[in-house]
Amino acid sequence: MSSHFLGCAFAIAGAALLSACQSLSPDSGMSTVAMVAGGGLNKDVVRISSPEAAALAQSRVSRLMHAPLGADAAVQIALLNNAGLQAAYNRLGVAEAVAVQSSRPPLPIFSFDDVSTSIELDIERKVVASVLSLATWPTRSKIAGARIEQAELRAAEDTLRLAADTRRAYIRAVAAREILAALTAAKADAQASAALTEKLTETGAVNALSHARAEVFATELDAQVMAASQQAEASEEQLTRLMGLWSQELGAVLPRALPPLQGKSPSLAAVQQEAMDRRVDLAVGRLEVETLARSYGLTRSTRFINVLNASAISKTQKDTGEPSADGGGFDIEFEVPIYDFGRAKTREAEQRYLEALNSLAAIAVNARSEAREAYSAYASTRAIALKYEREVLPLRKTISEQTELQYNAAQVDAFALLQAARESTMARVASIEAKRNFWLAATDLSAAVLGGGRLSSLDGTLLAASAASE
Repeated sequence: MSSHFLGCAFAIAGAALLSACQSLSPDSGMSTVAMVAGGGLNKDVVRISSPEAAALAQSRVSRLMHAPLGADAAVQIALLNNAGLQAAYNRLGVAEAVAVQSSRPPLPIFSFDDVSTSIELDIERKVVASVLSLATWPTRSKIAGARIEQAELRAAEDTLRLAADTRRAYIRAVAAREILAALTAAKADAQASAALTEKLTETGAVNALSHARAEVFATELDAQVMAASQQAEASEEQLTRLMGLWSQELGAVLPRALPPLQGKSPSLAAVQQEAMDRRVDLAVGRLEVETLARSYGLTRSTRFINVLNASAISKTQKDTGEPSADGGGFDIEFEVPIYDFGRAKTREAEQRYLEALNSLAAIAVNARSEAREAYSAYASTRAIALKYEREVLPLRKTISEQTELQYNAAQVDAFALLQAARESTMARVASIEAKRNFWLAATDLSAAVLGGGRLSSLDGTLLAASAASE
């Protein structure tokens, strides 16, 4: 077989398998990320790779930074402005480039051997190509394609995680501001009451016990305001980091209160099915199983072969009066293991495949469980928030008003009035915390359906501290 014939054979095989070769996408794999962000979050994403793209992103961030800043706007700013997310998109580009490179067909190796003898000059021309690499090229290309899809889905998962974390931080920051405002207003009333009680004590109209109660109520509220102020500042800083802002710019744009509760709740069955259909980590797990299945088949077919190279040799001798030898043949290098017949290699691939399969099953079980847990928290926190909004706060308002009327009619003392004011303040704070926990649970429910992070723990520190101080 001549070198010309084998070269043509490799060219024909390469042309036939060209469709299997992966190529770099124009957007470096961002289409999948954009589809997930658009469908699940209704937000835009962009990989900033030029000064022009950076300027456009910054211009949009500036437009969104207007009061009041909503949760959706905060999430959109984070998706455009968070440098850590941009690094994840860069990793996606790297992963795509590596996968495309690994999917390329094997390149022929041309070698020329010049052998000089006392009689003649022999010229050997070898065209060497890896038959094994060429034969397994379509499979390797499919595996590379699956790896690219996995990288895209992981970048989408990073996007979902940042969106969920930003929304949680936004909810906590706004709730902290609302709690601080409620406690500050109560503190002002308590200080005015304590000042009035002090004057009445000097005249003898109020005894020392009532004065001390008024003072301790004002002092406790002052301590709670300081704690709430620190919590509000910490929450704003966390939101600032996630949104990728260089300095603290949120004080003037965050709203004063959380939005009201939303309407009808979804059903548990619908939530579980949606999680099975849309979870990004499940899609990544499916691709991993498919990829390892292909890899397992590839390993089994090559377990006895370490190196297999074929070379077409054509030898031409100069005519020096001796018989010439024009001919060709195959020079095949074949290495057979002596102690290892591929069993260990096959066992490793098999166990890795089964590991991926079991991991996928575990992810599916956990996904359904997380969906149920998130739904339960969503339903419970919604019921609690509605209980405070529709029953507790109206009743506390009625109690405060009636107690004030009785105090003015000298039917109750100042302590009863202070106690009613204290309980009304704590109910107001508890109501804000209940509404905050509902919105956190709503964010967790969305994350449980789409993927992108673990469930968050609900907050209640100020309420617990208030209850402990009573």
